[in-house]
Amino acid sequence: MKIPKGLQPLVEDGRVSQVLRQLKSGKEAAVYVVDCGGKICCAKVYKEAEHRGFHKLAQYQEGRKTRSSRDARAQGKGGRHSRKVQETEWKNAEVEALYRLAHAGVRVPRPLDVHDGVLLMELVCDAHGRPAPRLNEVAMTAGQARDWHGFMIRQIVRMLCAGLIHGDLSDFNVLVGAGGPVIIDLPQAVNAASNNNAFAMLKRDVNNMRAAFGASAPELLETSYAHEIWQLFLSAELTPEVRLTGQFKHDLQRANVALVLDHIEAARAEAEARQRGRDAAAADLV
Repeated sequence: MKIPKGLQPLVEDGRVSQVLRQLKSGKEAAVYVVDCGGKICCAKVYKEAEHRGFHKLAQYQEGRKTRSSRDARAQGKGGRHSRKVQETEWKNAEVEALYRLAHAGVRVPRPLDVHDGVLLMELVCDAHGRPAPRLNEVAMTAGQARDWHGFMIRQIVRMLCAGLIHGDLSDFNVLVGAGGPVIIDLPQAVNAASNNNAFAMLKRDVNNMRAAFGASAPELLETSYAHEIWQLFLSAELTPEVRLTGQFKHDLQRANVALVLDHIEAARAEAEARQRGRDAAAADLV
């Protein structure tokens, strides 16, 4: 096939011997099957911001550390350099997340190289050696759904123990490889400890998995893992081996607003009385 513009530098550099075919083109990148010196790999070419369909970028980038103080100042000021910095950080985020998660034992494609905005990584294949299908393309039995759901919940936990939340996890970005589900598409990965949207994104990831597998095993729709996982995370009790129940008892007791306001008013009156006492003492000294 004709060499895509984004892969031309890698071909000229000898990193890619041949572009075999396009695998998919999504909202943030185009993915190709390539030959790297006899090894069949996957090449992800990121789209520029103006051609990318991913929305609400700012809420995903919150809490990420920039690589230099100059870049941090630039992002604060806006402008051309700010956009360039944000674009670079967006592309680097997936590479960093893949290395961190692979080291933590999360099942993700193994990163191989990154060059000129192109990520080279392992091509995830099915049992027949073909590129693995996405989860939404696979029919599953109730037993498979239960097993894979349990596996994905453990993967989400392992990711969180490594400090990250996928942030856009669904049956569209989980591949079903020869060994089971593999998580892909991580440029929007969220720093769990420093992003104010972290729990909302974790909850969405968990609930998307519940819906995907619950279509084949309806009893999974009754589970409530997100709150259980987050509570353990906040209390520093979350580990990759933690035993989860899938149940969470919410505090349904509604706040007594009137009582709270009474306490606030009493505290205010007490503070004012103390201040009047201090003022009177100061006047006596004068």
